[in-house]
Amino acid sequence: MAQTKPKLEQKTKNLSIERNEGTVLDLNWINSIRVNKSAVERRASSLTKRRSVKKDWQIAWLLKAVTCIDLTTLSGDDTEGKIKRLCTKAKVPIRKEILEKLSINSKSFHTGAVCVYPEFISEASEEVKGAGIPVAAVSTGFPAGHIPFDLKLKDIEYCVANGADEIDIVINRKLVLQGKWKELYEEVSAFRIACGDAHMKTILATGELGTLRNVAKASVVCMMAGADFIKTSTGKETENATLPVSLVMVRMIREFYKKTGYKVGFKPAGGIKTAKQSIQWLILIKEELGDEWLTPKLFRFGASSLLADIERQLEYHVEGFYSAANRNPVS
Repeated sequence: MAQTKPKLEQKTKNLSIERNEGTVLDLNWINSIRVNKSAVERRASSLTKRRSVKKDWQIAWLLKAVTCIDLTTLSGDDTEGKIKRLCTKAKVPIRKEILEKLSINSKSFHTGAVCVYPEFISEASEEVKGAGIPVAAVSTGFPAGHIPFDLKLKDIEYCVANGADEIDIVINRKLVLQGKWKELYEEVSAFRIACGDAHMKTILATGELGTLRNVAKASVVCMMAGADFIKTSTGKETENATLPVSLVMVRMIREFYKKTGYKVGFKPAGGIKTAKQSIQWLILIKEELGDEWLTPKLFRFGASSLLADIERQLEYHVEGFYSAANRNPVS
């Protein structure tokens, strides 16, 4: 069992899941990490070459996917009205007549969270109040993180003060590329303390880390520092979530759990746009981490357009035809 850090003096807001209090930095573990790229790519490709899940099984997977979506808007043209529409969709992600035909209770069926810029936390919190939907906010100079460290902490503190349930922080990619694991650990640990009651989702921006080995090492360092989730991407990089990167990250989550007993969540973000893709990631989680991780407490998609495609597939299942894409707007 890895040695744990001193317990943080804080209450846990989301009592339904144990927080990751982190461990002391173990550089021996970090330095021992190796990744067989060809083996990773071969395993990941197996997920795309299987026969598709069909009929009722497909519908069950897609309904699960909806409950694990962080319904997101992170655009320069975001407005209060757009946030309101997003939250309304999060509360009723699939049209009620479709859910009724699938025998799903629409009153308790919603997305895993909504994710917005800090400016819109209050509006989002008000819109989803009482719905059981967490509000996540990006922070620490999202997406690039190129702001001074003290401003990153103030960014987190602002989000927490305005009611964010989850904070999506970005790491300093430079520290990974330069192999400065102690500095990365100290930075993320400070972010974890600043988050207080809010859960911390740590964005690695894997498309900018250079190698799968760097992805693996950064994943473990962030978990040691207290990340409740590790997340692939901001969605703003040239390369976002991929199955090979996701496989490396979830295997590090599995190793961390074996060593510490803490279950850290996983969030692929960016580029997952189709219902078929969502099933590939769900199968990856089931096979690598098990059914315990197939819950919004431990698995999320960072997505916006994904929901519209899933709704079209569900409508086809109950109606026998595909509607126009603009009939299922996200916001």
